[in-house]
Amino acid sequence: QLHKWNDSNFWSLSFTDAHDITQARDGSLNCSIKTFLNTRIDASKTFVLIVGSNTKTARNGSCQYCGSYNAYQSRCVRGKTVSYSSYIEHECAKAVRDNLKIVVLYNAASIDKNKCPEVIRYSGTHKAMQYIENSKRYWD
Repeated sequence: QLHKWNDSNFWSLSFTDAHDITQARDGSLNCSIKTFLNTRIDASKTFVLIVGSNTKTARNGSCQYCGSYNAYQSRCVRGKTVSYSSYIEHECAKAVRDNLKIVVLYNAASIDKNKCPEVIRYSGTHKAMQYIENSKRYWD
């Protein structure tokens, strides 16, 4: 929906999707992808997180799910720093650390901060993306 609004001349929304700046291969290591994410966030002025029902619990990006992680020794066999944060947690923490303007949009008609990653739960502006009127759901 955000891309539709961005491409429309009607709405006063204009953004560049930071994920279009650099690309990672499907076989990239989680730590390499996090490095790419850092580059994308470094090129940003505002960090927008869209929160859905699984945003807080998503674990993709944690070293424990990487083939280079040795669970017995709790270390990376490639000598990289071990991080148990997901990609989402990593991006949120970097946005907070870099003092970016933070906008948290909930893909719902209400704000439920319990679905938001803890690191960003009390940062920035939080807004529901939808509203309900006469039992119908609308984009806000």
